[in-house]
Amino acid sequence: MPHSLVIVALVVIFAVAMTWIIPAGQYARVENAQGMKVIDPNTFEYVESSPVNPLKIPQFAVEGYIKTANLIFVILFSGAAFDVITTSGALQSLIAMFAKKYSTKESVFIPALTLVFALICTTQGVNTFIGFAPIMVMIARGFGFDSIVGAGIILLGGAVGFSTGTLNVSTTIVAQKIAEVPLYSGIGYRTVSFVVFFIITNIYLVRYAKKIRLNPEQSPMYDLDKQESIQGNADSFDEPMTTRKWMVILTLFAVLGVIVYGGIKLEWDLEETAAAFIWMAIIAGIAAGYGPSKIAKCFVNGSKRMIGAALIIGLARSVSNVLTAGLIMDSTIHAFAQALGSIPKYLQGPFIYIANIIINMFITSGSGQAAAVMPIFIPLADMIGMTRQTSILAFNFGDGFCNYILPTSTALMGILGASNIPYDRWMKFMWKLFLIWVATGSVLMLGAQIINLGPI
Repeated sequence: MPHSLVIVALVVIFAVAMTWIIPAGQYARVENAQGMKVIDPNTFEYVESSPVNPLKIPQFAVEGYIKTANLIFVILFSGAAFDVITTSGALQSLIAMFAKKYSTKESVFIPALTLVFALICTTQGVNTFIGFAPIMVMIARGFGFDSIVGAGIILLGGAVGFSTGTLNVSTTIVAQKIAEVPLYSGIGYRTVSFVVFFIITNIYLVRYAKKIRLNPEQSPMYDLDKQESIQGNADSFDEPMTTRKWMVILTLFAVLGVIVYGGIKLEWDLEETAAAFIWMAIIAGIAAGYGPSKIAKCFVNGSKRMIGAALIIGLARSVSNVLTAGLIMDSTIHAFAQALGSIPKYLQGPFIYIANIIINMFITSGSGQAAAVMPIFIPLADMIGMTRQTSILAFNFGDGFCNYILPTSTALMGILGASNIPYDRWMKFMWKLFLIWVATGSVLMLGAQIINLGPI
């Protein structure tokens, strides 16, 4: 955890340094037909530099914490709720029961779980599941894997669902509104992309899990997992399920189900999710037979474990604030847009995809990136004969998959923090898969160009 916090702090310092080097520039923002503020691609101009004073870094950090306050509360309260559940021993007993039956069936167990997160993340952001990280790590380690497999089930499954953009309102629909194409159009090709990425990702994860089961020393997390016992009383893995434990498990899945339903059907935001985790802690504590003092003690202990993740997320959010204050956000986007004209036709799709990956290093918000880049890429696509739907697909891939290697991604750093996985250990596992994702996305972009993915 301290390593991850240091890495994010260095990224903030690097962003400040860039405001002294990159020329400042601005686009005018206009209101489109849907009432959204978007960039006018014909209005870019260089302006007087506005380098950020390094002494203001703490101020930007505070602003980052303020803007991510609701997410921080979700993290803290999810930690509190899961501490109540793990202290009861219910999860440990349940894991032991299932491990005896499926202990050697990684090829079924892992894809089944990643599919759940992938399907949910076709409409939700992966950061919704930061609170799920401790339980998935516990399940993975109970099955003989390492912490990376547990976090990877959420992150990689969620990455496939979110990044292929099949139904996502905050990315695909925002981009399609800006592009003025029919909403949810192109869903057939995005579904094909979902399937392709899902298969490739699970082959990678299952192979890794099997390797770690056979040779635990090959895990980047071997020393840390060995030092840190699985949360809760280890003896409870040998204890049978009881009525109280089943009530705790029922509470866990009922509340998680309510959170998912609320996000999809009731348009819940993070505030409602945070409140649901408070209820989970209270109800699970009562089900376990705990009194108010015991529940409160678990609540404090669980929240303390999540402080590191909360610190990382708030600091990561300050990066975009620095770039905006230094007036280099628009000039960075402008430079990428200008380079498109010199690219051979059938490499333009992959180039836009890779350009969006680079832009996503500066703008990790999906809806924010759509509003920033689509008004530029849409007229460029029109000029070079690329369909608007293809440029939207490039945005989906570029905005999404990059988030699982970026230390500024709240979803990645939040789940790694909640799982106690240092960023450098995650990258030892992740860098090869990310390159595979880039290659796969480039091939799918080429296919979209060949078939003139439409409409428009």
